[in-house]
Amino acid sequence: MKAAQINSYGDPSVIHINENTPEPTLKPGQILVENAAASINPFDGKIRAGYLQKMIPLTFPVTLGGDFAGTVMQVAKDVVDFTAGDNVYGQAIILNGGSGTMAELVAANVANTALKPTKLRLEAAAALPLVGVSSLQALEDHMHLQKGQNVLIHGGAGGIGHIAIQVAKALGAYVVATAKTEDVDFVTSLGADRVLDYKTQKFEEILTDFDGVYDTVGGETTDKSFLVLKKGLPAGRQGGILVSMAGQPNEELAKKYGVTAIGQNTKTDTTHLTRLAKLVDSGKITVHVDKVFPLENVQDAFIYQEKIHPRGKVVITM
Repeated sequence: MKAAQINSYGDPSVIHINENTPEPTLKPGQILVENAAASINPFDGKIRAGYLQKMIPLTFPVTLGGDFAGTVMQVAKDVVDFTAGDNVYGQAIILNGGSGTMAELVAANVANTALKPTKLRLEAAAALPLVGVSSLQALEDHMHLQKGQNVLIHGGAGGIGHIAIQVAKALGAYVVATAKTEDVDFVTSLGADRVLDYKTQKFEEILTDFDGVYDTVGGETTDKSFLVLKKGLPAGRQGGILVSMAGQPNEELAKKYGVTAIGQNTKTDTTHLTRLAKLVDSGKITVHVDKVFPLENVQDAFIYQEKIHPRGKVVITM
């Protein structure tokens, strides 16, 4: 089968198409999927570039990709929740025991897989797993965002950001998002109540007393976000919650302001994927696919993802 693999760390030029990749063999608790599409997440680029090699050493060759959507071909003997012919989506990155998803066939754990949203084509469904579950985990599980509360979402036009805005609105929150100048209209169209142009406006000087901040940017943006949260001081007042996708926020600042700060590691599981599919099928969430590349052009897809910073997601079809 064909698969996009790396034999060393580096820029997108290290990716090659191996047309003779061995088909994945099923382990207990897995399904074999005829893959229709995968999508690129920033984490895929970090793995390829070797940024995580000290924490997560790899054995080459490695098939890239985590998100997938396709049709079940075979199930392991102990699998009862899926059958051949099911259209599914989920995560099958090598780090969770999957076989990697930028390939024609994918071995995926049933624990990281669910039936795809019925209203989405497989191509679009492949764009959703990580960004959708990340948004649910941050806003529902960590923030417990409620109707009438307010939340600031950084990077509103990005993969996670554009879904998080829609999730927050579905929960009844007042949503402010940051975006670059050329993306303001797009982010507004997603339902954000207010969009701040981060090139010309300083959110930390404009906003105050927010229940939550969802940060997909990191760096100075994370630290400045403490300034807009509800302060948990004097003691007894419930402080705001900062959830960051860019590592653990500064714990000293969290204590100073009396707020909760969480560095999120997303857990893409069947429960969250099923919840996400219901939101999509109810019309509350839609995923934006910025551009689609065939597997043969996977290098170009990574370059586009990393240089252009697309609206929504970049998808690779098999």
